[in-house]
Amino acid sequence: MSFSFITLILLTIWINMAQLQQGGPDEKEKTTALKDLLSRIDLDELMKKDEPPLEFPDTLEGFEYAFNEKGQLRHIKTGEPFVFNYREDLHRWNQKRYEALGEIITTYVYELLEKECHLKKVTLPVDATESEPKSFIFMSEDALTNPDKLMVLIHGSGVVRAGQWARRLIINEDLDSGTQIPYIKRAIEEGYGVIVLNPNENYIEVEKTKVQVQLSSDSSDEPAEKRERKDKIQKETKKRRDFYEKYRNPQKEKETVQLYIRDNGSPEEHAIYVWDHFIAESAAENVFFVAHSYGGLAFVELMIQREADVKNKVTAVALTDSVHNVWHQEAGKTIREWMRENCCNWVSSSEPLDTSVESMLPDCPRVSAGTERHELTSWKSFPSIFKFFSEASEAKNSSVQLAPTRRSNRIKYEEL
Repeated sequence: MSFSFITLILLTIWINMAQLQQGGPDEKEKTTALKDLLSRIDLDELMKKDEPPLEFPDTLEGFEYAFNEKGQLRHIKTGEPFVFNYREDLHRWNQKRYEALGEIITTYVYELLEKECHLKKVTLPVDATESEPKSFIFMSEDALTNPDKLMVLIHGSGVVRAGQWARRLIINEDLDSGTQIPYIKRAIEEGYGVIVLNPNENYIEVEKTKVQVQLSSDSSDEPAEKRERKDKIQKETKKRRDFYEKYRNPQKEKETVQLYIRDNGSPEEHAIYVWDHFIAESAAENVFFVAHSYGGLAFVELMIQREADVKNKVTAVALTDSVHNVWHQEAGKTIREWMRENCCNWVSSSEPLDTSVESMLPDCPRVSAGTERHELTSWKSFPSIFKFFSEASEAKNSSVQLAPTRRSNRIKYEEL
């Protein structure tokens, strides 16, 4: 049953109702009956009547797609890019197909992190029991032992997972622009250890019939203030996650329950947990963060919770179109001052790459990422970020404090 046919049925009912409303009592009774009929019509159910089964391949080959030598997703037979509207007038089915492909892409990127980038997968929590929900991160073999440099990558919110900046870019553009792989490979070439966070992997879903009680990571012996802040963060995270899950899976076939991962139930919790158990324990003298979009907010929350430790260990932070807000997050004066000296935010802008951009907030300098597309900011600012880190490292080693205006305008260290 096509969408246009359904529209025609509804239009006919509305016309009949309008005509009946002009008549006597009998006609008004019929109008009431038609209104009752209309209220019982479930558009979603009507759309499902003749919809093909929601059964999709579980491999790229099954979808008849593959990544070419340029890292572009192309149809195996036609060589054409991915087509969203595979079947006209079936938006829901097309959306489900896109989501199924997206899950395959996530697994594919995980495999690339291990096979091409030679990262290892580490389970969280570190003391997880066999039966409890788990997450994971990726890290290089020398992430905890490299005495010099460590790079930490944090993606934004939504459906992306470890190793990705934007799923849409991976599917419609290429792997270089949509994944963190170029950052990882260059970092390893330049002698960095690497840790890749997975801040959106906060829970597992199980069918409601299979579980009666949702697990909770709350600890009754936590201070009231800490527990209140955690509750606030989890509520905001759930609200945001529900929005993305609606986009990701608008018509769930089965009712599910979310079982949260202990101490990793939100991006903010995840960042703090990885800091406490890995980054803080690493041997690196210089730690560098690259945080995109909501990842920037997670980093600021980490600073609020671990200010002294972060200041002592982190050399520089590159944000890409970060959505942090130092007022909303109640970042103190000392944090804002540190961010002005040690952070830079590459934002979406029509200005050329690295051009200074005015900021309304009293935190880190803002410069153009050389693109107006939010999801492309990490890729477009890629060379500038490595230069920024190199200069920050040199400055620290030389005990020279670089002013934020210097960084935002790219004045070379030698010119100082």
